[in-house]
Amino acid sequence: MQGKKFSFSGMVKESGFMSVYDGLSAGVLRQVFYASSRFGLFETFRDKLHEIRGKTDFASRVGVGAITGGIAAYLSCPMEVAVVRMSNDSSLPEAERRNYKGVVDTATRIVKEEGVATFWRGSTPFVQRAMMVGVFQVATLDQFKLMYAKYLNQKKDSIPNVFSAAMTSGLLYSIATMPLEASKNRMASQKADTTTGKLPYKGTLQTIRKVTAEEGFLALYNGFLPYYLRCGGHTVTMFIFVQMIRDYYSTHRA
Repeated sequence: MQGKKFSFSGMVKESGFMSVYDGLSAGVLRQVFYASSRFGLFETFRDKLHEIRGKTDFASRVGVGAITGGIAAYLSCPMEVAVVRMSNDSSLPEAERRNYKGVVDTATRIVKEEGVATFWRGSTPFVQRAMMVGVFQVATLDQFKLMYAKYLNQKKDSIPNVFSAAMTSGLLYSIATMPLEASKNRMASQKADTTTGKLPYKGTLQTIRKVTAEEGFLALYNGFLPYYLRCGGHTVTMFIFVQMIRDYYSTHRA
């Protein structure tokens, strides 16, 4: 798919159906570190701030969501780089592929061939994206649950209430973070120019400007539908399971 407009059918036709699961092992490990720490830190920091301030308003949710999202992203950068490398490898021309065998092989080869610091190449857009995710996904979820409970007469924290709020939060954060996701992917998977030895992408804004100038701004939204299906599906699944665990705990605790 290198140099071509992305399409799901084209990817399957060119690389096979199982190519949609490239990088799955690294993706699962990333979620263990990233999603769990992001959500856990958010609730811990939010509750602690509530103890200090005596209230929890939308502004505090936004601030806490941004900070905890950034912390979680920085901690999970190595897994994020492994996901991008494994997922994008099959899209490269055959001569340029790294042919990673798995997440352990990917991590080991990156350390040996490029150095540990490579794991944090592209960390800036990843952290920035995660801060926005913390705001648009986690922080707005509470707000949308309250809004839907009020205007749609849903019972707060019921499954329909969580589903509606999660889908809305997922849509907002997909729109807001797609340019940063595209920048992060390009920075994490880039190779140095064979003549100059320089990397084409140096920072978030530079990457966005370069892509916009050369390919148009909408190029940053290539693949938006699968990105939203991933973000919305992940948001809904995560928060519904969290709510089910909470309900179970509330019902069965001593």
